[in-house]
Amino acid sequence: MSNPWDDWNHVLKVDPDKELCGDETFEDVCRTGTDAIEIGGTLDVTAEKMSRVVDAAAAYDVPLYQEPSNPGVVIDSPALEGYLIPTVFNAGGPFWITGAHKEWVRIDDLDWGRTHTEAYIVMNPDAAVAELTNADCDLNADDVEAYAKVAERMFGQEIVYLEYSGTFGDPRVVAAAADALDDAALFYGGGIHGYESARTMAGHADVIVVGDLLHDEGVDAVRETVEGATDA
Repeated sequence: MSNPWDDWNHVLKVDPDKELCGDETFEDVCRTGTDAIEIGGTLDVTAEKMSRVVDAAAAYDVPLYQEPSNPGVVIDSPALEGYLIPTVFNAGGPFWITGAHKEWVRIDDLDWGRTHTEAYIVMNPDAAVAELTNADCDLNADDVEAYAKVAERMFGQEIVYLEYSGTFGDPRVVAAAADALDDAALFYGGGIHGYESARTMAGHADVIVVGDLLHDEGVDAVRETVEGATDA
């Protein structure tokens, strides 16, 4: 059975707590050529902010997914293709591995058919997600490879997400994670700022995720990363 991300090269992550650049609109965002839009952020995200982005992007032909940072920001919208739920494998405690998820499954009428998990391996100790989850980011390539194997082979994860969040990662580490996986898709996020950085990481990962660039530099910069991912 195929997954929607099997045909993706590029995902654009929109933080609902951040503004777009200048006079850019969500029509502009949806026309960057990205394969999917993931809506989520670590801090100061609310259901209302989530709804604002989903509603603004719903009219355009790009698959929309919500990546909630906690169960309290989950929204139910027919415009959403589904939910991508992070579970942080190198978190400092069980809450971000299973605890938040225990609350997630209490949601009434949870649509399991549209719910997918992402096995996060957080690599940047200065990132908000690392601080929030107290992640152990002191990992070498062997550690990352082992986490990737645990995620896929022991926990049956279909997505392993290597998250450098705000800084460009080590391609050798990304390659090690890719080599560790048999069937799971490797997502990479962090520090992609143009054509070459996108092409470099897309040469190892199945899908690259671009986020801060949209809010910092705008849609033209995002289009460059789409081209880089496509050409890899």
